[in-house]
Amino acid sequence: MQKILVARPIFPDVIERLQRYFDVDWNQGDVLSAQELKRRLADKDGALTAGDPIGADVLAAAPRLRVVSNMAVGYNNFDMAAFNAANVLGTNTPDVLNESTADFGWALMMAAARRIAESEHWLRAGKWQKWSYDGFLGSDLHGSTLGVIGMGRIGQALARRARGFNMQVLYHNRSRVAPEIEAELNAEYVSKQDLLRRADHVVLVLPYTKENHHTIGTAELALMKPTATLTNIARGGIVDDAALVEALRAKRIAAAGLDVYEGEPNLNPDLLTVPNVVLTPHIASATEATRRAMANLAADNLIAALGEGPRAGQPPNPINAEVIGRARA
Repeated sequence: MQKILVARPIFPDVIERLQRYFDVDWNQGDVLSAQELKRRLADKDGALTAGDPIGADVLAAAPRLRVVSNMAVGYNNFDMAAFNAANVLGTNTPDVLNESTADFGWALMMAAARRIAESEHWLRAGKWQKWSYDGFLGSDLHGSTLGVIGMGRIGQALARRARGFNMQVLYHNRSRVAPEIEAELNAEYVSKQDLLRRADHVVLVLPYTKENHHTIGTAELALMKPTATLTNIARGGIVDDAALVEALRAKRIAAAGLDVYEGEPNLNPDLLTVPNVVLTPHIASATEATRRAMANLAADNLIAALGEGPRAGQPPNPINAEVIGRARA
């Protein structure tokens, strides 16, 4: 029987599915250290991860490893050059979290715009003594301009929601989407600089790559309206968190909503000192239905990639499909 590692705690019924096909080593505790991850992968044929870094050193220490299934859409935790060199397949879990993540992005944007977290902290501190006409004045979403950076599946889901708020939609992407999608979403393709200047609410939904590192930094924040908000549901590192703190503190932008951070689960401690930012712990896809769908899709990918189950040899979501069928290098 082939051996796999499940590197994070997941739903027990998904483990039961995997146990029908594999000898499962299931980590039910804390995140594995790099050394422990290498040790436990040494005799494994496959692995199911959730953001665990897998680079050339890890692959070299696991000569039997043929597939790593990531329980996430993003896979910047994978060194794909090393995967390709070793003929190891990587897979991910797109689509199943689009709507839940878009819902959360919308909620985070609204919370930032309407100062919900800031006002709740003030109320909990016992400071609410009277109603005031200028108490916690925020900004409207209805009738405003939404700027989406990264018009993939989740970006398009956000743009669909904007129709119900009668918002103008601007977007920037590596390439324009199809004309029929632009028409459906009533979305205008613009440069990043133009989007930042014009948008009332900017939402980041682009994948993390070296090229996208600090897509939003000091220069970009300076282009935004002082009344604008910034929401990041993409990946940490896309925003220069230190530059954002300074912009929020100086009121160069009105507010921000963050679900992802540089170096998470650690975060820039200065973010905790500015009141006009809403902070959540990377939970944009965190509904039970969505997380179950992600876990089951990750299992589907792993089962099929290791030649088991009804889709044997045809995993649903290969990242580097060109290595399928090649011997491990």
